[in-house]
Amino acid sequence: MRVPLSWLRDYVDIQQTPEQLAERLTLLGMEVQGLEQWGADWRSVVVGELLTVEKHPRADRLHLTTVNIGSGEPLHIVCGANNIAPGQRVPVALPGAVLPGDRRIERTEKMGIASEGMLCSGDELHITSDAEGILILPPETTLGVQLSDLYGDVVLDVDVKPNRGDALCLIGLAREVAAATGATVRWPDIAVREGDDPVSAHLRVEVREPELCTRFVGRWISGVKIGPSPDRIQMRLQAAGMRPVSNVVDASNYVMLELGKPTHTFNGAAVRDGTIIVRRATPGESLETLDHVQRELTPDTLIIADPHGPIGIAGVMGGADSEIADDTTDIAIESAIFDPVSIRRTGHRYALRSEASLRFEKGQEFQLARIAADRVAQLTLAWSGGVCARGRIDTAPDEPAAARLAFRPARVRKLSGAEVSAPEQRDLLRRVGVETEENGASVQIQVAVAPQPLRVDAGEEEVLVAVVPTWRRDLAIEADVAEEVARVRGYETTPAHLPDTLMPAYRPSPLAVRNMLRSTLAGAGLSEVVTHALVAPESEPRLRWPSDDDLTGVETPESGSLITVTNPLSSQHSVMRRHLAASLIDVLALNERQGRGDVAIFEVGKGYGRVDGRSREWTRLGILLSGNAQPPSWNRADRQYDLDDAKGIVELLAKRLGLPAPVYRADDRGFPFHPGRALVATSIADHEAVVGRVAELHPDVLEQRDLRSQRVIVAELAIRGLDAGVPARVHVEPIPRFPEVERDLAVVVGEAVDAATVSATISRNAGELLRGLRLFDLYRGAPLAASEKSLAYRLVFGARARTLTEAEVDEAVARVQAGLKSELGANLRS
Repeated sequence: MRVPLSWLRDYVDIQQTPEQLAERLTLLGMEVQGLEQWGADWRSVVVGELLTVEKHPRADRLHLTTVNIGSGEPLHIVCGANNIAPGQRVPVALPGAVLPGDRRIERTEKMGIASEGMLCSGDELHITSDAEGILILPPETTLGVQLSDLYGDVVLDVDVKPNRGDALCLIGLAREVAAATGATVRWPDIAVREGDDPVSAHLRVEVREPELCTRFVGRWISGVKIGPSPDRIQMRLQAAGMRPVSNVVDASNYVMLELGKPTHTFNGAAVRDGTIIVRRATPGESLETLDHVQRELTPDTLIIADPHGPIGIAGVMGGADSEIADDTTDIAIESAIFDPVSIRRTGHRYALRSEASLRFEKGQEFQLARIAADRVAQLTLAWSGGVCARGRIDTAPDEPAAARLAFRPARVRKLSGAEVSAPEQRDLLRRVGVETEENGASVQIQVAVAPQPLRVDAGEEEVLVAVVPTWRRDLAIEADVAEEVARVRGYETTPAHLPDTLMPAYRPSPLAVRNMLRSTLAGAGLSEVVTHALVAPESEPRLRWPSDDDLTGVETPESGSLITVTNPLSSQHSVMRRHLAASLIDVLALNERQGRGDVAIFEVGKGYGRVDGRSREWTRLGILLSGNAQPPSWNRADRQYDLDDAKGIVELLAKRLGLPAPVYRADDRGFPFHPGRALVATSIADHEAVVGRVAELHPDVLEQRDLRSQRVIVAELAIRGLDAGVPARVHVEPIPRFPEVERDLAVVVGEAVDAATVSATISRNAGELLRGLRLFDLYRGAPLAASEKSLAYRLVFGARARTLTEAEVDEAVARVQAGLKSELGANLRS
């Protein structure tokens, strides 16, 4: 917020330099982000007096003037304005002067006559909005003085925090200055000269949405004359960053900057039947706003209307048809209290943010609706004339009393970290308008209001009651009082001290498992991606990724129904995903469009569901492989990613977690998986587990998504501890002192028997001497039958304390052979 210092001095005495004031306001929490010398760009512009004004001999629209600037010979200046006359005092830009916009003034020749400078309009100096004539200064203005010394000002750029909407105005900042310096705030004298006609004869107000418009105050003025506002007012508005428009509009803007209360003035002739209606828009309605954009209104939009249609968007912007025009004679003044949430949503919906909506979004003091309506009426009468109708329309004339907030001085001392006595606390609070009272009865202390109210008994402690002024909506709990005491006293006065409590014991990171797996996957050559949790509504139904109902050992199982976002930013981000697979496929599609088909990615993300009206979430690891697993070179051909690559990654993760090798079983569900190339992986031990699906996508899925890849492998794994967990300790075994014995077996089984079943049978029958088991070959063909296959395993036998004998190994192999024969009908191939 831009705050001209000369304007602020109307409401509070300021003895400090601008730099000192800026520092004090910053320490109060009103950060001053910069100091600007407004008028510093009026270089070599001085006050002059017109001695003569004559017609130019060669141009009908130009005048020849002589100007006295208080020293030296009079200057001869050619001017095209028509509002000048001898004796007037005007701003004179001397040769070499620089005006706003880096406009340089030099000695020039106009129609054969030399001009030694330029007479300036208010618009050229950015002082007023009048560009038609020269700026006429008061007759008592000293000759020769620099214009920057006369009208220049210091402007503070104050960053007002979101919870302090009351400080978004000159009066609010005057209160802060008074709190810092002990000065007294001066309110403007507000008195409205009223006529005989009652306001009800001209204006009626109907509020159909009282929960969105809690108060509407209206006034009516007849017989106004539209024109520019006084130069002094235009200068103040310009310095504050507001463009002067006309006397009536400037009165409304002036009050908004002065009191922090947005108001709006309607052309009375455009308010048909003299009736204002506050309601929601109906489907099909539209409005051309003041920025001359035609906007389609939605039923969620609160509007100001008359019986024939909308005339403004409530709290955001008025309509073009009802704006103040040059021929306006009657005006209706609107000063209302609107729901902050509704205004913020409306501004976001139409991409409209105005100075008015900014203040409405932060909440408004209830009584300001009445005060601001009167102030706008007062200034309008002073600047544009007219007669104000007697009384005002007020839909909620009963104004609430000040809130009362109990607090414990001892608790304030503890929260602020400073020994501030109860009398000093009361004095500090009084400086910001908060009176205090002794508490005569037992009372409960408000210590929280969100997410749910919480009150505690004061016990035997001393309790005071703060009478919170109506403009301080941010003081709601005891801690707010402590903050206010510390703020006014000065945070810099709070003594520094080190904590004297014991530091907490070491806590392992709850993300240790997640980070370990991320590092492992990155080391394996995969790239991590982060995708949107909000996806398109058709994303999940199109893919039909199965739920984990048939999986055992899942720490947080998937459950519930799809969650739809109430107010999505986009239709493509309107539901919360349940699986990661669709998001990873979207990443692959994006890479293919960019010409990169070799993709190996992973993501740790969440799925979401709604159960009994409450949301649930679960964490999964998603993996996608597509394209070349290894690039071609002179001694090897390229190789596409396949299911074995994904299995290898799952086995790597299980090994990293200290789990046994995963057990696989076929998943025969078909779409979205490629037939015969889908499986369920399970690795469980003690408190750790890796469970999930690993599959190649069905060709129809690739066609649906317009993917060029011939083969896409996707895995989605539920890993215990992925959401929050610590890896299990690794137990290291010493290197065996005695040699191990290896035996290779080629097991012939039917095509229907999977390798996992064979492995389990071998492990079960080999006994405790089996130290390792690995499948290293798969063979089909002669001399095997078409319904048979050969699986070659390497078995490793060993003992910790001795060397195995040949007989012991032969006995273990015999047990394995017998078990395979009896359980699976398998034979050994020699």
